[in-house]
Amino acid sequence: MNVPLYIARRYLFAKKSHNIINIISIISVIGVATGVMALVVVLSVFNGFDTLIANLYSHIDADLKIVPQQGKTFRIDSLPFKQIKGLPEVSVFAEVVEENALFRYRGRQHIGIIKGVSRNYTELSGLGKKLKDGEFKLWRGSQPLAIMGEGVAYYLNASLAHFDPLFIYLPRRGRSYSPTRAFNKKAIMPSGIFAIEQDFDTRYVFTPIEFARNLLMYDSVTVNAIEIKLIPDVNPEKVKNKVQSILGRKFRILNRYQQNESLYRTMKSEKFAIALILTLILIIASFNIVGSLSMLIIDKRADVETLKSLGASNKLIQKIFLFEGMLISIGGSLIGIVLGLITCWLQITFKLIRLEGRGNFIIDAYPVDVQPLDITLIFFVVVSIGYLAARFPVRLITKRILQQ
Repeated sequence: MNVPLYIARRYLFAKKSHNIINIISIISVIGVATGVMALVVVLSVFNGFDTLIANLYSHIDADLKIVPQQGKTFRIDSLPFKQIKGLPEVSVFAEVVEENALFRYRGRQHIGIIKGVSRNYTELSGLGKKLKDGEFKLWRGSQPLAIMGEGVAYYLNASLAHFDPLFIYLPRRGRSYSPTRAFNKKAIMPSGIFAIEQDFDTRYVFTPIEFARNLLMYDSVTVNAIEIKLIPDVNPEKVKNKVQSILGRKFRILNRYQQNESLYRTMKSEKFAIALILTLILIIASFNIVGSLSMLIIDKRADVETLKSLGASNKLIQKIFLFEGMLISIGGSLIGIVLGLITCWLQITFKLIRLEGRGNFIIDAYPVDVQPLDITLIFFVVVSIGYLAARFPVRLITKRILQQ
């Protein structure tokens, strides 16, 4: 039997000679439990937003994207792209041309991005599942069609019911001293309106790559990027390294995280900052453990003398009070984790806390995604804080008592 743990457990639940010690012990447990509960809930909400954004961008971001290391364009006939197409892990290989453009519709103007894509782009992207109106159709016979973002359509006051063309303007390459000849201009009929994410929706208009190349005065083998969809259940990093070895250092191979690196990095930084703040609050709450143990050691001074008379070593006596502090920390952690998980379950099931403000939101309540790794890290961090908080009074006060 573990004697120090047994005695510490008795001290935790037994009535003390002074009620204030019981009260401080209860406050210590409540403080730790509250901090742990807040950590579980807040981190789960951040995970929920991470998952939500990842799911949203999965409809528009390819598994891998090939871009030039220098410059904006490259020719696909000068490199071994057929070898990449033939890789067993590659499911879809789509060519992309992308450039800033001015859009005009029935007298209204808006600046955004034209993205010309190859005919098999619907196999790579999930945009077809995110249409608000119309259909994801790039061609009607020999006539090219455009798919606008909902934000672009809003600023242009565009509607598929109007049957009016969308005019796209791009700067003409080379010098031009005539304003009328400074831009290439083409008209295209819109066939659909999609809605994914506000920032993306207010910028992008998708067209056939042939239409975009013609507007940009590119030849039939010039692209800005190659987007690749992989077959299910393959490791993107392994395929990325394989593609990089084929193309060499003249190209960058971007995974989904790298395609929106600033966004994901910002979200991770915010999550880390909030976790750090709540951890500091937990450290402050752990000072209650210091007070509780200090008073308990003084209260049990007679018990210490008895244990010494029975042959208990100084190390065993210190372990008793150290285990007492650890029991408070572990008990508070477990209670906080349980309460946090219950709160997360209630939010997932009943959507108790809803998003405030007006507008069309993708979701109507705060998303929650409980990740076991976060729960494990929270438990070990809190137990470590509890150990350090208990070690200080145990070593300092018991040392003075045992020396008397």
